[in-house]
Amino acid sequence: MNSELSYQQVKDIGEQGLLERLQRFCPPEIIGDDAAVLVTAPEQSLVVTTDVLVDGVHFSNVTTSPEDAGWRAAAANLSDLAAMGAFPLGITVGLGLPGEIRVSWVERLYQGITECLQKYNTSIVGGDVVRSPVTTLAITAFGQVNPSQIIRRSAAVVGDAIVVTGVHGASRAGLKLLLHPELGQKLKDAERTALILAHQRPQPRLDVLPVLWKILTPNFQLPVAGMDSSDGLADAIIQICRVSGVGAMLERRQISLPAAFDHWLTQEQALEYALYGGEDFELVLCLPQELASAFVQYLGQGAAIVGRIVPGSTVILHDEQKEFPDQVLSLSQGFQHFGQ
Repeated sequence: MNSELSYQQVKDIGEQGLLERLQRFCPPEIIGDDAAVLVTAPEQSLVVTTDVLVDGVHFSNVTTSPEDAGWRAAAANLSDLAAMGAFPLGITVGLGLPGEIRVSWVERLYQGITECLQKYNTSIVGGDVVRSPVTTLAITAFGQVNPSQIIRRSAAVVGDAIVVTGVHGASRAGLKLLLHPELGQKLKDAERTALILAHQRPQPRLDVLPVLWKILTPNFQLPVAGMDSSDGLADAIIQICRVSGVGAMLERRQISLPAAFDHWLTQEQALEYALYGGEDFELVLCLPQELASAFVQYLGQGAAIVGRIVPGSTVILHDEQKEFPDQVLSLSQGFQHFGQ
């Protein structure tokens, strides 16, 4: 891209000019009409999810390149599909842009989106562009799932083990390092890089679904409760319990943490990052104990049983060694868009 084009602003080429630029990121056989037509397989259910990201709230030029912002936006939606047990079919992208934003920034954003989607054989199949005082990115993702394999928050039952598919707190730590590069002096370069990548390039856990269904094949009628941990591990467990009408006992020492935390954060800081940091995009699932153990062993790499579903409605953080008193977890301790 020559220097003259790199400084072009959206207002210089207008809506149609921008759309013409962005259409090259989409399959030509799908776009061009008033709506996209997506073919699903027989006996499959369509799953739809929408996520909105706002400049200054969900991404920032200080911590996130346009490519990373695009990747994160796509990953958030794919993670929602994974949390339902669904595989992606395509996404649409709605953009609200100031006229002064550079065209090259928008193209780089789309490059990041497509880099994430390509890993899962998924495409941008449509969208819209409008003028806005603040950059806003709204993505709607479409997926399909066998009706017998839909994961719902409401299916947890007393006795279930609570499973996480990977470590928690890495994304929050990566953001902290980006905002304060002077921190974490004892971290190795590889550890620092891994934590930053966890924030800038999170991985939606679509890869665990085939493993889950392989483990559950003899029990395919068994309902699975779960959701993703994009708003934090504590939030996910509380939300599942609230909808299922149950409580949970979360074991403090069984929560999977990045190894880098051992020589950087205190135990309390590490736990706060894991419970309330958010944007780790792991799955939190409730399974019978025997199946949960097999699932965790198969996954490895940070997967763990972190607690169990119990009667009642309270989610308690417990220390089996009794060094710390029981703590009741609540949604108010995590990030809230309209909180004080």
